[in-house]
Amino acid sequence: MAAHLRVVLATLVLASLSLVGGKLGAQEPPFTIRKSQKASVTQSLADARIAIIYSRPVARGRTLFGVGGVVPYGKEWSPGADKATTFDVTRDIVIGGQTLPAGKYSLWAVPNAGPWTWIFSRAAEVFHVPYPRGQDQLRIALTPTTGQHLETMAFYFPMVDADSAVMHFHWGETVVPFPIRTAGK
Repeated sequence: MAAHLRVVLATLVLASLSLVGGKLGAQEPPFTIRKSQKASVTQSLADARIAIIYSRPVARGRTLFGVGGVVPYGKEWSPGADKATTFDVTRDIVIGGQTLPAGKYSLWAVPNAGPWTWIFSRAAEVFHVPYPRGQDQLRIALTPTTGQHLETMAFYFPMVDADSAVMHFHWGETVVPFPIRTAGK
């Protein structure tokens, strides 16, 4: 009789769990699926740690930069979508030949037909529009190159050495290399 009671109780427990699981599975997700997915990249460089957090827009056959593009020339743009892209570094680094103090920044670009202006803003936790005027920590000019088409925007480090690296911004066929080294080296 005791064995029969254990079987009945086990059956009731399993039936209850399947009902609860069925109700949970039928609920709508508590989030919105965005077209531009969140991403991050972290890179160590000597004793510095660099972390970039951003959303990844997709080209979808559109002209990306310049006249008629998603991102017009000559206007500040945070590369990504939703929240502004953040660039967090744990110690001073030299980027594009200029020193960037340790800290967390929002990252902005001013695309052009020639060199682009890249801006590291002290206003770190902001939306991707409008550009936070008067908060610049550093502005550097970097010249884009052309690469293979990359459908979804990305930041990545194709070269890392002991105390230097190159970070790439890449979207469509546009690639902007960022030469980086630890400060004081």
